[in-house]
Amino acid sequence: MKFGAGAVASILLASAAFLPATVQAQTQSAPTAAPEADQQPDNGDIVVTAQKREESLQSVPISIQAIGTKKLDQLNISNFNQYTQLLPSVSFQTTQPGSTTVYMRGVASGGDGNHSGSLPSVGFYLDEQPITTIGGTLDIHIYDVARIESLAGPQGTLYGASSEAGTVRIITNKPDLSHFYGRMDGEVNTVAHGGQGGKVEGLINAPINASMAFRVSGFYERDAGYIDNVAGTRSFCGTTLTADGCVRDGLTIDNKAFVKKDYNESDLWGGRAALKIDLDDSWTVTPTVLYQEAKYHGAYAMDPQVGDLQIQRFFQEYRHDRFIQAALTIEGKVGNWDVTYAGAYLDRQDQQSSDYTDYAEAYDQIYASSGGIFYYGDYANAAGQQIDPRQHIVASDHFKKLSQEFRVQSPQDERLRVTAGMFYQRQSNAIHQDYQVDNLAPDLSVNGHPGTLWLTQQHRVDKDYAMFGEASFDIVPTVTLTAGGRAFIYDNSLIGFYGFGRNPGDGYTAQPYNGALSSGTGVARCFATDGLRLTGYGDQPSSTTRVLLPASVPGGPCTNLANYVQGAGIQPITARGEGFTHKLNLTWKPSKQFLLYGTWSRGFRPGGINRRGDIAPYNPDYLTNYEVGAKATLFGGKLRVSSALYQQNWRKFQFSFLGPNSFTIINNGPNARIRGIEADASLALGALALTAAGAYNDAKTTSNLCTTAISTCSGDDLLAPSGTRLPITPRFKINGTARYTVPVGAAKAYAQVLVAHQSSASSDIRVAYAATQGRLKQYTTGDLALGAEWATFSLELFAQNLWDERAQLSRFQVCGVCTQRSYIVTSTPRTIGLRGGVKF
Repeated sequence: MKFGAGAVASILLASAAFLPATVQAQTQSAPTAAPEADQQPDNGDIVVTAQKREESLQSVPISIQAIGTKKLDQLNISNFNQYTQLLPSVSFQTTQPGSTTVYMRGVASGGDGNHSGSLPSVGFYLDEQPITTIGGTLDIHIYDVARIESLAGPQGTLYGASSEAGTVRIITNKPDLSHFYGRMDGEVNTVAHGGQGGKVEGLINAPINASMAFRVSGFYERDAGYIDNVAGTRSFCGTTLTADGCVRDGLTIDNKAFVKKDYNESDLWGGRAALKIDLDDSWTVTPTVLYQEAKYHGAYAMDPQVGDLQIQRFFQEYRHDRFIQAALTIEGKVGNWDVTYAGAYLDRQDQQSSDYTDYAEAYDQIYASSGGIFYYGDYANAAGQQIDPRQHIVASDHFKKLSQEFRVQSPQDERLRVTAGMFYQRQSNAIHQDYQVDNLAPDLSVNGHPGTLWLTQQHRVDKDYAMFGEASFDIVPTVTLTAGGRAFIYDNSLIGFYGFGRNPGDGYTAQPYNGALSSGTGVARCFATDGLRLTGYGDQPSSTTRVLLPASVPGGPCTNLANYVQGAGIQPITARGEGFTHKLNLTWKPSKQFLLYGTWSRGFRPGGINRRGDIAPYNPDYLTNYEVGAKATLFGGKLRVSSALYQQNWRKFQFSFLGPNSFTIINNGPNARIRGIEADASLALGALALTAAGAYNDAKTTSNLCTTAISTCSGDDLLAPSGTRLPITPRFKINGTARYTVPVGAAKAYAQVLVAHQSSASSDIRVAYAATQGRLKQYTTGDLALGAEWATFSLELFAQNLWDERAQLSRFQVCGVCTQRSYIVTSTPRTIGLRGGVKF
């Protein structure tokens, strides 16, 4: 079954036509205050669907954290960074919002997230539908959300390929048939060292008739900037070359045109609409549409060499990220078995521009003794005059994802319970990266793209097929054995162009070949009409026709990332495979208050294709998890505690790094071992509610990481010796909240504190590279809120990052050899604001 956003949108718009009259009728009979039916009490036992069925959080025999509606609202959580600080098993790398790679339980090699790199190791779901994307997690605005579930450890049986290390699920509030209600919320804030921001959010739930309800929510958010782009200059070797090498004779550029305070402001807006249709007592159909758009301006990192919250950029920078998802969920019964269909189509487009001056600066320094980047290459205009060698990147990605799942479940009150299903998804990405050098001569540029030094124009497709099942059997009433498995097939392909141009003069033999003087990359390796490459390599002959075949991917000059098959022409490079993952769980529940479990499970990531054609495809990697856990509900439900102890063995993990020409390369690295413990607790003491969650991870390689061979290397070939800690994930991560509520007249006044801490971590697995890039420092942040709630109104004064901590979220360098400048993505400085809301 295939469907598009337009089809579902038409259903929702047709339903919306009935809304005004329905709203009027419902308003006349609605109570003055209508609390949302989906909200759960502060310290109540949250109902989750982590195992594809509704269960009490304390009854699920896996390590899972759930943040419910009430707590999401109380903590003013609206984005990814805010909710992940409450999930101690989660860590991430980021360069800016919407460009984030997520890790769980220390399963991180660093360098992931490239649009043509490895698939993620952590899966993301919106309700029943996967939203895991290649090249950046969707930063879905959190509003009108029932709960966020964090499932730590491999979830390969029920959730598949990109849930190797865990799964995060965002569960939205569904249309409610009971009555009409809504709410509006607003906020204004000011950021220390920055500007002012705010947001407005709202929702309406409207029954249309006894069997149909419509729910819509929307938001607009303006985030203040706090990074200043300050004045600076860069100098390059000029046209004068002495016996000592470089002479910087006047080729100095400045960034006066781009100097700006609070450089990184952003605007976000979007909405979600859902229609619930009860066809009868057994069958429900729920179509939904989500749309979100974000415009990010400037850079979200600071350069510590320049100053606190400061950077020097020499080109315009921005990112425009928008996506729409149309989803359909059908739930019903056949006999006494539950049947569910969940399908979705996601379309995400982003355009961005980024400064690549550091690349030119680095190469100018590397080749200074020979005259710098000018003599290393041929950065000249059409008249042969030297030009400014700096680069900037104009890029876009068009990501599409179709997913479909069908499953059945036996009655949950029987001794033997079964869940079984089938899954299919197809992901594609149209990749465009244009490395531009202003005024570069056409003959030195990528053919047909004047001013482009390097071009990536590729199309990637990842397809997954799976059959899965789990069966649980009560050996005795208090002991349950669960066994599950997932048989999978992956079929991935990549085709297109990458590299420099080729001077077309004299049948592509004229020199200089291109601005980088490269003779064997880019157009030189494209296929010609005789099936041979334009220029041979090694024992491969050169084309005799010297006439290039048309580009397989529109926008490219030709095709060099492909295979040529006689009689079939140019074909994509493929990586195909199949396998099986398992899960075995034993649960003992001696009473309703206690649960003990042990799990042996396995997760995986598919293999894939390196976009550099001379690098072999990489293989799948696998994670095996051994885990024991306990959960307890004590003192009449006032205290809830859960914990898990685990060891994970990560076999031949996929390792991404920037190789020559800062080109992403993916290899299968060594093995790693991760040992850890995670725990969370909540305590209700009348007016005082306390929560705490923490994790400890000891993640290390168990053999050498090398540039070529595994375990047997030394010298420059050794990137990380055995025993090197895996990067990004801190050894400790912990958070705690306290909320005290007291009645004051008709209101409930409250004070709330949130404190989060994490220890330091390496920024990269490669020891020498991590030393130049710098270590992620430990940090502690705190939030404070004072407010009051009435029956239909709320008001709150809040401070986030109370003591203005520079929490280092990520460190990065612009290219593989750009070690002269390391950048730090830091938390938003202290933010003080006022927010209020009204329910109706």
